[in-house]
Amino acid sequence: MGRLAQTDGLTDVQREILATVRTFVDKEVIPVATELEHRDEYPTEIVERLKEMGLFGLMIPQEYGGLGESLLTYALVVEELSRGWMSISGIINTHFIVAYLIRRHGTPEQKQYFLPRMAEGRIRGAFSMSEPHCGSDVAAIRTTAVRSGDEYVIHGRKMWLTNGASANLIALLARTGEDGGRPHANMTTFLIEKEPGFGETRPGLTVPGKIQKMGYKGVDTTELVLDGVRVPADRVLGGEPGKGFYQMMDGVEVGRVNVAARACGMALRAFELAIRYAQQRETFGEPLHRHQAIRFRLAEMATKVEAAHQMMVMAARRKDTGERGDLEAGMAKYLAAEYCKEVVEDAFRIHGGYGYSTEFEIERLYREAPMLLIGEGTSEIQKMIIGRRLLGEYRLPE
Repeated sequence: MGRLAQTDGLTDVQREILATVRTFVDKEVIPVATELEHRDEYPTEIVERLKEMGLFGLMIPQEYGGLGESLLTYALVVEELSRGWMSISGIINTHFIVAYLIRRHGTPEQKQYFLPRMAEGRIRGAFSMSEPHCGSDVAAIRTTAVRSGDEYVIHGRKMWLTNGASANLIALLARTGEDGGRPHANMTTFLIEKEPGFGETRPGLTVPGKIQKMGYKGVDTTELVLDGVRVPADRVLGGEPGKGFYQMMDGVEVGRVNVAARACGMALRAFELAIRYAQQRETFGEPLHRHQAIRFRLAEMATKVEAAHQMMVMAARRKDTGERGDLEAGMAKYLAAEYCKEVVEDAFRIHGGYGYSTEFEIERLYREAPMLLIGEGTSEIQKMIIGRRLLGEYRLPE
């Protein structure tokens, strides 16, 4: 284990968890990741090992059968998993967001019913806000839920569901009334159970098929069509309609820390590949690393890896305190995603022509990195959030 991306102040338990995950990644993920990714194959055996290790319950409180760990522990685990294959972290990310939403905002009955099953991996979560015509513009969603007795009837279409097929629980945002000029005030989060798989997975709810993507393969990314789906009123998250936007934004902050952690893991792996290749490859009669241009590039890459990691850790620790963390999460996601793209591209350049070959791991990373620039809000969205919060923090006295 190299010097980069170390975290001070961890407990013995945290260090043991991370050491176990790193060994797992080195032995069971990295050797098969590229082959599985090229086949766009769901990593069933790896997911079963994640269940056995208890990682699906990492942040779920011990009283519900989980490990009761912090967001920081989760983020560091995601960093390790993404170092092996980013899609693995995607499989657990939306599950974690849904578990976090239920833990933070669910009714006692919802917590008791869902969390123990989620900790075991028997219930797997997916998170759904985006729609075909809108992504980060959450206020523009059109999916509607109308109260009918003790149920809500939901109509609409959702997009970009990670785990859309493999999950059997979806936390879904819908509009439950006229906004009255306040577009966020009448949105509600629903906990919708379904069968895993494609096609009609419960009456009125259809998962059409897997969306074909440039990268981020293996994990299933899907649409969701809702045509008169009936959901019991007791499946409104927290039991009270109209709070969905604020609940979902709380979950998105966790998601942004996750994306930052993914970017840190991928950037670290790209650096590892580059510095190893630079010591193996010879050009003009000497090892590649002897050329000053390559040393400079490696120095820049390592600095970006370290800066992104430390900012990600800071954002996770801020969220763990219970304080408002949208500024830190936005900064971490923005910086880590941009640096990851740059570090991966630099590693690609160091590999030269071999970087373009599907036989080399860097080819996969080069296709996967761009997803982090748009997942959980584009870099432009992060800068809008950061700028707005800074102007609030540094507002001049009137």
